[in-house]
Amino acid sequence: MPTIEHNKRFYQVDEDGFLVGSGNWDENWADYVREIEGICELSEEHRKVIGILRDYYQEKGAVLPVGSFSRFTGLTLNKIYDLFPSGPIKGACKMAGLKRPPVS
Repeated sequence: MPTIEHNKRFYQVDEDGFLVGSGNWDENWADYVREIEGICELSEEHRKVIGILRDYYQEKGAVLPVGSFSRFTGLTLNKIYDLFPSGPIKGACKMAGLKRPPVS
């Protein structure tokens, strides 16, 4: 399994670069994903989305479906793409330390 190092912390990731084990998530991981996504800094809206995704995952044991992002966050899908240019799955879920959802 590949390992990523960022600021002297090591993270195991899957073949798509998603964090293995959501319990291994920390702010440093979010900072790493922010850098590779080309996002200048994490705003309160970024943190809101990350928090909602992580809370949903802890409660349901599943990743929030993309179609439900707007309802749960109060943000339009366009705004979510503005915040996470690579999209709600690759950007937001990866930054939140969640596993890659299955493609349907």
